[in-house]
Amino acid sequence: MDQKWPQEIWLVRHGQSAGNVARDAAEAAAGLLIDIAERDVDVPLSELGVRQSQALSGWFAALPPGSQPNVVLHSPYVRAAETANILMQRLNRDELLAVHADERLREKEFGILDRLTVRGIAEKYPELHEQRHHVGKFYFRPPGGESWCDVILRLRSVLDTITREYPRERVLIVAHQVIVNCFRYLIERMDEATILEQDRAGDVPNCSVTSYAFDPTLGKRGKLAVRLVNFVAPLEATGTPVTVAKDQPTAAKA
Repeated sequence: MDQKWPQEIWLVRHGQSAGNVARDAAEAAAGLLIDIAERDVDVPLSELGVRQSQALSGWFAALPPGSQPNVVLHSPYVRAAETANILMQRLNRDELLAVHADERLREKEFGILDRLTVRGIAEKYPELHEQRHHVGKFYFRPPGGESWCDVILRLRSVLDTITREYPRERVLIVAHQVIVNCFRYLIERMDEATILEQDRAGDVPNCSVTSYAFDPTLGKRGKLAVRLVNFVAPLEATGTPVTVAKDQPTAAKA
């Protein structure tokens, strides 16, 4: 049987970022603006985010030989790249087939609503707030930004690349909350109501893993089957020192 899918796919949301901390603080204070100076692309991991990434790195390193990721694709945003680099530091680099930053895995673009809390949107752009509520986040596209459907469109292209270049491989994808949810929509063949129900149930935890393994018994040619959903590795009692490397060499494809 000609297998088009990878043997396994792991979807990982980046570790907690400084932006996540600032957002939580702004919402707790009923603020209008999330207090971050950097561009969204440049926001780094928080100290907790580094520890979360270290813990998940240990979890991946403990997988049996031949079961660890051998392809790593990540968002170019700093917090995702830092997470990916920490995860790779306990993997066997000699077995890595490819490591790539892919701009199609970037965070959903918020346009003029960037850095605003929900209250901030309601007060600064009441008409957009009403439209967002009426249309729903799946189809609502803020000026200069993206809807979930826009994100799904670029992720369809990512899946085309993965099935073309990495069949039978073990692919780790490190990205963002909306990216994880939209991949789930595609891989699990959800509809709008189902994925939004999952979204309402709670945030995708930082540094959590949602994974799929190829099952040849599903369908006519086999399909990806869910193995884990939002699994979080326990923090290590004493963190193993791990440097947050800014640049990692790209492994040549075999």
